[in-house]
Amino acid sequence: MKFSLNWLGEFVELPNHIAQLAELLTLAGVEVEGIENRGANLKDVVVAQITSSTPHPNADRLSVCAVEDGSGTPRQIVCGAKNYRVGDKVPLALPGAVLPNDFRIEASKLRGVESQGMLCSAKELGIAEDAAGLLILSPEAKIGAPLREIFPNDTILDVEITPNRADLLSHYGLAREIATLTRKTIRPLEIAEPSAIGGNAVQISAPNECPFYSARRIDDVTVGPSPDWLRRKLDAVGLRSVNNVVDATNFVMLELGQPLHAFDADKLTGGINVRLAQPNEKFLALDGRTYNLNPQNLLIADAQRGIALGGVMGGADTGVTSATRNVLLESAYFLPSSIRRTARELSLPSDASYRFERGVDPEMILRASVRATQLLVECAGGAATPETVVAGALPAPPAGFSLRYARCDRLLGATVLPAEADRILGGFGLQKLGGTDDQSTWKIPSYRSDLRREVDLIEEIVRVFGINQIRGSDRSCFTTTSAADRRYDSEKNLRQRLVARGFCEARTSALVSRGSVGEGFAEQAVELRNPLSEDHVALRPSLIPGLLGALERNLRTGAKSVRFFELGRAFLPPYGAEARHLVLLVSGRAESAADWRGDRARQLDLFDLKGALEALGLGPLRWERSENPNFALAAGIYSDSTLLGLAGQLSSAHASKAGATAPVFLAELNLPNELESALQPRSFQELQRFPVVTRDIALLAPETLTHAEILTALTSASEPLLTAVELFDLFSGKAAGNLGGARKSLAYTLTYQDKNRTLTHDEVNAAHDRIRERMRRELGVELRE
Repeated sequence: MKFSLNWLGEFVELPNHIAQLAELLTLAGVEVEGIENRGANLKDVVVAQITSSTPHPNADRLSVCAVEDGSGTPRQIVCGAKNYRVGDKVPLALPGAVLPNDFRIEASKLRGVESQGMLCSAKELGIAEDAAGLLILSPEAKIGAPLREIFPNDTILDVEITPNRADLLSHYGLAREIATLTRKTIRPLEIAEPSAIGGNAVQISAPNECPFYSARRIDDVTVGPSPDWLRRKLDAVGLRSVNNVVDATNFVMLELGQPLHAFDADKLTGGINVRLAQPNEKFLALDGRTYNLNPQNLLIADAQRGIALGGVMGGADTGVTSATRNVLLESAYFLPSSIRRTARELSLPSDASYRFERGVDPEMILRASVRATQLLVECAGGAATPETVVAGALPAPPAGFSLRYARCDRLLGATVLPAEADRILGGFGLQKLGGTDDQSTWKIPSYRSDLRREVDLIEEIVRVFGINQIRGSDRSCFTTTSAADRRYDSEKNLRQRLVARGFCEARTSALVSRGSVGEGFAEQAVELRNPLSEDHVALRPSLIPGLLGALERNLRTGAKSVRFFELGRAFLPPYGAEARHLVLLVSGRAESAADWRGDRARQLDLFDLKGALEALGLGPLRWERSENPNFALAAGIYSDSTLLGLAGQLSSAHASKAGATAPVFLAELNLPNELESALQPRSFQELQRFPVVTRDIALLAPETLTHAEILTALTSASEPLLTAVELFDLFSGKAAGNLGGARKSLAYTLTYQDKNRTLTHDEVNAAHDRIRERMRRELGVELRE
């Protein structure tokens, strides 16, 4: 947010040096992101009045204006703007003037017509960002006066306000902060006490979304340009002047932090009803767009239609125009989460919603209405009703709590005298209710809803006391390895193993979009109460949706081979319990580059995925066929009898949605809580000095007999010479039709070796025969010779 130092100086005495103030605020947690000098301290730029305007004879988009600059001699100016009228007063840069960016003004001819200077916009003068047309000055501006008298020099601070400090979203709020940090006194606001009455003119049908609403009528106003002082303050902080009524409400918002809205009272029918919108109710906003609302959107309505989106934007049908004569001024308190939801859903952020969604000061609502009424009467004339009509009740002020001085010292590691702590808290507006030498009890002001615990008070104290006043100390000491440390190391080990196998790690959002909720891998996802956007509305129950999004993006950029993994948290329905999941995804060619010999490139398949999972070191894994609607082929992954997860080939519907033309294979594991104990340690093995001997074994087995059962029978034979078993041939299904009913053929290579000597053929044959006999006896298979 931008703050004018001239404006801040009206409330508090500022330090002499701007850099000192910026450093003071930044060290106190209110970061100053930029400092900018504004103002029209320009030589030979004066106030001029347009006395006539005719079309340019040689250019359709230019006009030839006659202006009076106070010299007594009319000047002819060629102008391209269209937002002025004859009689308006505007800035005139005379020949010889130098505008920002070293733009020099000289008398010259434009399309054959002489121009003796230039009429300027606010952006060309460097006093605002508005470049839509000429800067129209107040009718009271004196012709020929230097423009620097109307727009004096000012310094603008660009301050980053954290979401919890809504009290700083106004010049008075920041001045209050500066006063405490510099030990100065804040000048009190001179606002009359508000007078409120109830009545039927205002009704609240949605008290949860709008606990309090007020309206005050000002009659016989004259809508027109704002006075120079008001325009100058709005321009300084980058807000465009609209008219004296709208500018007055914007001024109060910037001064006090309370957004207000002015309706054209003659365009209203009946009383005000603060209600929720009907399903698919249409609303035409001030930005000229029509919005489709839902029952979660708060609407300010009259007897016929919606007239404003509560806390976000007013309606075009009831906006203030030059023809407005009677004004109804709104000042209210809206539920922050409701305003945030509406602004995000409709993509309609505004200065008002920015403040309401962070929480405004309840005690400032009626005072801001009084302040705005004073300005409206001053700038637009008219007469205000004596009372403000209100409905509802203001939110309760924050609860007070105690501060223990010893606790403050222990937490900070420095001694802060109780008197100094009391002074600091009092400067921030807290009221001391009582206390002893050891502690004190404080009442929290209505504008500091962020102060909820004792530690919050200690934080306020150290912001003024100075974090740089606390001496550093070395408190490092040896700590034993914790379970979190061991799990971190184990997950790092998993990552390294997968990267070594050619996988790339992906990091995706823990939130899924609304389009994903209720279908596929995000079925029964736990939805957020107040999502920030439609792309982040629920906690992910699986990591697969995010990885599929990464697949889609990579395929769109031309990736031919994709191997991804992600290790992160999933949130399991129905209550969002956290679990650590690991997801692997492979798709495309097995090699990233084409083979120069022209051989057909092999596609990544389920066995590549299986090999990567077995390389993780999670122990022996068993695969069992299962059914899952999201997979064309699915298998459960077991460690002993424990189900770890699911793997398989993604269904064609999901694959095509991700833009994949090649099969997509996925696996998702629920990592054990004791991951470090589940990972198999890797030990170094010396290269064997003695040769190995291999023998093949071929067998016919029923289709129901699994490879895992055969492998178990082979390796559990307690044969000391057998060191490895590898399947190298398989015929099943249609390819094995000539083998008889429901049978398949498998062939294995068995490797024999002794660490201490070279084996003889007789020893190998004897061991091989024992294994063959065991296979025939225990599995009932037919051995092929």
